[in-house]
Amino acid sequence: MTEPVIKAVQLSRHFGSLKAVQDLDLEIHRGQIYGFLGPNGSGKTTAIRMLTGLLEPSSGSIQVLGLELPKEAEQIRLRIGYMTQKFSLYDDMTVEENLQFIARIYGLPGRARRQRIEELLAVYKLADRRRQMAGRMSGGQRQRLSLAAAVLHKPDLLFLDEPTSAVDPENRREFWEQLFDLSHEGTSILVSTHYMDEAERCHRLAILENGIKRAEGPPEELMRNMGAHVVEIASANLRQLKQELLKLPEVIAAAQLGARLRVLVRNAVSEPLAFLSRQPSVGPQDSLSLVRPSLEDVFVTCTGRNRAG
Repeated sequence: MTEPVIKAVQLSRHFGSLKAVQDLDLEIHRGQIYGFLGPNGSGKTTAIRMLTGLLEPSSGSIQVLGLELPKEAEQIRLRIGYMTQKFSLYDDMTVEENLQFIARIYGLPGRARRQRIEELLAVYKLADRRRQMAGRMSGGQRQRLSLAAAVLHKPDLLFLDEPTSAVDPENRREFWEQLFDLSHEGTSILVSTHYMDEAERCHRLAILENGIKRAEGPPEELMRNMGAHVVEIASANLRQLKQELLKLPEVIAAAQLGARLRVLVRNAVSEPLAFLSRQPSVGPQDSLSLVRPSLEDVFVTCTGRNRAG
């Protein structure tokens, strides 16, 4: 296997008594889309800021593209792209002016600069908006402009910090298609998200909680090895049923999804349907079915939120 594009060992960052990231080990390989999944405050942004050289770790070691951080941060910045959660370009400049400005920062010469900007305007469907002020664009348009700016210098490695938090589902799907195009062309991508459906699109994933990596692996593998059965129950009295089932030590979690109750039962129970059917709170008219795990189920089983619903 080739040398990883990111290798972090026992990476930690503390802000006073707050342990934002704790003993994080990472190994990300070329061409992968690697995801950080976790809620606000889980350490995703702090980890990304350390991996981009913007924040010094309290302890641990980092290698990015074969270079050491923070010692060789300046060399690394020319080879990475970084798209922040908040729109960070200039509202009072046009689309084209923003791209021209970023291109000059990276030292692209005149002809190459013009060619690259025209290419990106076409790829990200911004050609007809080249003279539009960035501050007057929709969330999806700003997102495409931010991605164009982040990849303008053709970085080897792209960092995206919750890039779809302000856009609608259609724009999110289109954005991910663009990420797969970049990955296919050889760009390595680290993306943070709190959307479960986005996390399932990653080649590999780390689930973070309170700065700690709780689980890691390909999404399908994480779901397959979750350590719990998932049962859905259709019942006329879901709220009471949920409260009764949560009292059982064999039940990890229960959450209502529309007209059904989704119940996570520990793997130690070999026959989860029979086990639940025997419970007094489950009536003979209730319908039980074993279903495929989701990443949300994985998140619930491996974090401290494992009795929530």
